[in-house]
Amino acid sequence: MSPPPASPSASLGPADLGLYAATVLIFSSGWLPLRFQLGIVDPEISLVWRFLAATAFMFVVVLATGKRLSFPKRDHLLFAVLGATLFSLNFLAFYYAGFHLASGLLSVLFSLVAVAIPLLSALATRTWPRPRILMGALLGVAGVALVFGPVLRETGLGSGMHLGLMAGMAGMLLFSLGSLMSATVGRRGLPQASANAYSMAYGFLLLLAIALVKGAPFQVEWTPRYLGALAFLIAFPTLAGYAVYLQLIKRIGASRAGYGAVLMPIVALFISSMVEDFHWTWAAGLGIALVLVGNVIVLGAPRQAAA
Repeated sequence: MSPPPASPSASLGPADLGLYAATVLIFSSGWLPLRFQLGIVDPEISLVWRFLAATAFMFVVVLATGKRLSFPKRDHLLFAVLGATLFSLNFLAFYYAGFHLASGLLSVLFSLVAVAIPLLSALATRTWPRPRILMGALLGVAGVALVFGPVLRETGLGSGMHLGLMAGMAGMLLFSLGSLMSATVGRRGLPQASANAYSMAYGFLLLLAIALVKGAPFQVEWTPRYLGALAFLIAFPTLAGYAVYLQLIKRIGASRAGYGAVLMPIVALFISSMVEDFHWTWAAGLGIALVLVGNVIVLGAPRQAAA
């Protein structure tokens, strides 16, 4: 039996801190392999292979552990929503953003989930966001403007940078919405492994439908770079990463689970600087700092209830 969610003011225990550390390391390391998959194989097809393998593995786990396989229609509706927001469309958006943005910048956009989750939570509960949340959101927007503004002024709307920014923001919002919805799994007492298996299955079916409508060729790039990235993304961000992250949400709520997003860009930008030769400018540095400060301000705001 999983522990009950911690109260909003409760300090984090060793298990929570361990889940945070694992979430940050796993998700931060996934942005560069994502970009390694871009090129010959369409993003939809790469994700079809990724979630075909992940879904099959999860159902094997469910069967091996004797978890539930029968659920009412309302639970399947929840699984379908999670499949669309956490296990398909959000990934597809970030894959398309990866054509235009370095992996470190993808992580900067993703870190805005720390701001988006409490804002969406306030919208869902029809309450006015706390001033600290609004201040953090404004700093986050200002930071993104500093990072992307100079290039957008040179290239104009419709450029690769602009399309990457829009796709990355869409992926971030979908992930934030899915994170809020995933808390329902815990409230309903649904087994996490079964929920993940069915959610991944619905995400896989959605990706398959998109690929078929698009007419994308079902192919594989038989290179160590592509296959290695695919194996890493299946094993870590998709299976291990989501198992850890969703367990963290189940324990302490989606808003507090967003704390880890503050540290992810630091790790990802370090990797990007070393591998992709990401070029720092004063505007990019200041903008990234504002995003991180905005996240810290938001996450320091007191909460009345765990989202």
